[in-house]
Parts: sequence; C-alpha cells; structure tokens
Amino acid sequence: MEAESTQDIIIVGAGISGLATALGLHRLGIRSIVLESSEKLRATGFAISLYFNAWKAMEALGISQHVRSLGDRFQGWVVRPISSGDPPKEMVFQESEEYEVRCVQRKLLLEALAGELPEGTIRFSSKLVHIELSGHYKMVHLSDGIILKTKVLVGCDGVKSVVGKWLGFKNPAKSPRLEIRGLTHFPTGHGLGRRFFQFYGKGVRSGFISCDQNTVYWFLTHTSTDLDKKNHENIKQFVLAKIKDLPDNIKSIVETTDLDNLVMSPLKYRPPWELLWANIAKDNVCVAGDALHPMTPDIGQGGCSAMEDGVILARCLGEAMKAEYIKGEIEDKDENYKRIEDGLNKYARERRWRSIDLITTSYTIGFIQQSRGKWMALFRDKFLSSFLSWLLMKKSHFNCGKLSHE
Repeated sequence: MEAESTQDIIIVGAGISGLATALGLHRLGIRSIVLESSEKLRATGFAISLYFNAWKAMEALGISQHVRSLGDRFQGWVVRPISSGDPPKEMVFQESEEYEVRCVQRKLLLEALAGELPEGTIRFSSKLVHIELSGHYKMVHLSDGIILKTKVLVGCDGVKSVVGKWLGFKNPAKSPRLEIRGLTHFPTGHGLGRRFFQFYGKGVRSGFISCDQNTVYWFLTHTSTDLDKKNHENIKQFVLAKIKDLPDNIKSIVETTDLDNLVMSPLKYRPPWELLWANIAKDNVCVAGDALHPMTPDIGQGGCSAMEDGVILARCLGEAMKAEYIKGEIEDKDENYKRIEDGLNKYARERRWRSIDLITTSYTIGFIQQSRGKWMALFRDKFLSSFLSWLLMKKSHFNCGKLSHE
C-alpha cells in the first residue's frame, strides 16, 4: 500500500502532551495531525491538579482562562498522619500566581485543548504499529493498513510508547506501589471546602481534592498485591479499611463513590539515570509526556510537566520550520532536515534535566511519605511533612515561556 500524502508533523497520542504540542504548533501556524488509537478522547485518571507551571503553559497555549472556569482555586492544604492523634498541619496558599492550584477533571482539560484545534487534526481509531525509514522521512504504519509519511514524528503515546521503543527507551520500571483513584459527585454539594486533604503513613498515602462544589477527586497509594483490579467492591472496602481512622466527612467520600468511578493501576516510572544517555530525540523523531518521563504521582507533576513539554517542543519546532511557514521559502531538503534535527535536539536538552529532577523528587517523596519504618515515620511526622509540602510547590515554580521568542 502506498503512503498517503506527506504530513509535516505527526503526533502519536491525544493525551495532554500530544494535544498541547498540537495546539502550540497551531498557534504558530504550523500544521500537524494527532493519531489516537481510541475511538474518542481518553480521560483515565479522572482528574488532575494544575500548578503554577501548568498555568504558564496554558497561558502560552491560550486556554488558561477557560480552564480556570472548570475548577475552584485551592485555599491551601491539610496534611496529617493517617492514624495519629497529632494535630494536622495546614498550609494556606498566598494569593499570588505562584500558589494558584486547581483540580480539574481530566476529560474537561482534554476537551479544552482539543476544542481549540482545527477540525480533522485528531484522527481517532488510528493505532501506530510500526515505524519505517524513508530517506529523511518516516513511514508510519497503522493497524488498519494505512501508511503515513511525515517530516517529523512526535511520540506522546504514553508509558508503552511505540515511538519510545523505536528511540531505544526501555519499558518503565514498576514501583512497588499501586494507586486507587476515584471520583465522587455530590448533587447538593460536598462541603469539603477548597483545600487538599492529604494523609500518609502505615504504607499508604491518600488525598481528597475538591474539583468544584459538587465533585471530589480522591486517591490512595498502597503496596498490597492481592487485590483484583477488576473487583471494584473489594477495592472500595480495602480503601475504607485503610482510612477507618479518618474523619467521617472524608470516609463518606469513598463510601458514596460509584463502583464505576473506581480504578486501580500500578505506578510506573522511568529510572532517572536512563535519561542521562537516552535518545529523547533522534533524527526527526522525539518523545514527550509519559513516553518521556513517566513518574509516580507524589508531586502531581505528570500532567503539568506534559504541558511544559508541549509548549517547549512546539516552540523548538516552530523555530526550526519558520522559514517554510512564515517566509514561504522552500529550502533544500537536507537543510530543512538539519534544522528539524537541531530543533528537536534543543528540545531534548531543555527537557532532560527537568525530567530527571521531577522523577527523582516524586519517587523520593512517595517513599518517605509511605514508609513503615519507625524512625523514618517519627522524623517525617515531626519534621519533614511541612518541608515536603514546600518542596512540592517549589518544583512547580517553573516557567516554560511563551511559544515564540519574538
């Protein structure tokens, strides 16, 4: 089968990083298509907390004001051991932009990104199965037999990235922990307020976060291996047993969660040392989002950093392709290929150490907060909890910049 007409940029995966990259390119006047294996936008994970760095990325993409309308701004968070008489520690957020945090349903965020793209940008039911070289181009083979030819290939296809494997990435490592997530709707309001409640210790870590007056997102990470991820009733009872010492209004959130709004999945991460020598970009191919830096959720930076990726990658590609798009010049193919390669290498340099930092910090915080060790628990509960909360906010204070340097 012959390839369809040549595409300028193909992005594999319509998740946060894929849609952010496509929208960033669109804002710069550069065409791309997004291949999504599912029949519609997928919203696994239920909700996402958006920190300073995410808002800076969304400002660059032109969607920040709309997304602000989708979730209430946090006033602060409350942290305490999961079964202790010690008083909780509360952090009140300042009114400055550095402390703007909102929890938004992932489905609504994806729709906000996708809604700004030209019609036809996203091709659903398009699963990548093979990548083939063709001179300066890449031939993208789909499961339905269609073959696409592209100048640039971007892998935003998650932890099992086909593009990442082509670049030489190994499968992500499995953390010893699993995460249970849920979303609860209260027709008459939940009364939780606009704070992030976090509980930790005894091998678990849990959080309860208000999205709006009627919706609460919650999670619990643990190390138990005998739970069947398909038996939602058992999963729910497991969570209730782990949080039995928490206040009644917190327990009621889990108690009223519909079984269809529960999911359990293993936590995976990219060992940070692999990124020291990994091919984040090679030739005219690169990866972003979870395909690049899967991490544990302990600092809430998976989706936020994916938006950073999208803006920075779009900017680097925009600079590489501006002669063709802005000036209307048709350059020598070898020269054009070299510009693209240099642009992707610039993106890789910008994202390598940021990714290493976030993966390492997230894993370390999760390990400390869930530790069962007596002395570690004592040190954490008495001295570390406030520092860990501060560190979480500090890692979000990153500005990816605007889409254009002009």
